[in-house]
Amino acid sequence: MEIETTDWRPTATLDALRARGDTLASIRGFFAERGVLEVETPALSEATVTDVHLHSIACRLEAAGRPHYLQTSPEYAMKRLLAAGSGPIYQICKVFRDGERGRRHNPEFTMLEWYRPGWDHHRLMDEVDELLRAVLGTPAAERLSYAEAFQRHAGVDPHAASDGELRSRVAALDVAGVEELDRDDLLNLILSHTVERHLGSGRPTFVFDYPATQAALARVRPGDPAVAERFEVFLDGLELANGFHELADASEQRGRFEADLAERRRRGLPGVPVDERLLAALAAGLPDCAGVALGVDRLVMLAIGSRDIADVIPFPIERA
Repeated sequence: MEIETTDWRPTATLDALRARGDTLASIRGFFAERGVLEVETPALSEATVTDVHLHSIACRLEAAGRPHYLQTSPEYAMKRLLAAGSGPIYQICKVFRDGERGRRHNPEFTMLEWYRPGWDHHRLMDEVDELLRAVLGTPAAERLSYAEAFQRHAGVDPHAASDGELRSRVAALDVAGVEELDRDDLLNLILSHTVERHLGSGRPTFVFDYPATQAALARVRPGDPAVAERFEVFLDGLELANGFHELADASEQRGRFEADLAERRRRGLPGVPVDERLLAALAAGLPDCAGVALGVDRLVMLAIGSRDIADVIPFPIERA
């Protein structure tokens, strides 16, 4: 492969890299003051996420003789530590997701993830807000339920609207193949194409109480409608973090994994091995806890006023 003579150079300036270093130091100082333990877990694992929207990168290890996967998040391993009695923990690490490249995405990126035993997602939202104030100097955040965000910025009730109404809304966005999309796909497109750009203007916006069908690894709170005890954080239209009041029921989690695998087959996606060690940890007893994953690269982008991830990492995939 022929390399251009300038391809060896970093895409981020030295000032941006200094800002990145300052951001990482601020994060570590924030958690040190609160007595949260920094941990490290493997980037490679025999198992990976089953989520149909996340694409793992597989590799074959000669010593193992079977595929392993670069992790899309340290979540599963960190929950094993929590089940072993670690107490509150955080991690700053590289994670990997295939098929993600753009101004806001790189296949390899840096994630901050932390867990608070004894907390629910509302209390964890308080701490995320405090972290953003400490690192970015943001004002106090606003909080909107998922339904409030859709009604305010898209004029539709995401829980009550029919599939047909949602489909017509998405068709108006010039999205191809609308008839093939399920309800959650439709809601995600309305969120990303219509709602998100209005979120986090001048201050962070927390969106919480997602549809129960989008619970992922969060608990579901019964009601009419039932909702996932999950939140996301947006600042200047940029999604920054995703948090849960964590599901601790091993049987329910296995059922969700199996449903994911069935949906992967339906969509023609490759099957992946379920993380049996995580399920064993849940069965042994995960403490009641809340956890959140935050994109460090995006945090640095906000710190320096950039809209391109290449401005805050030295070597994106094209120069790696």
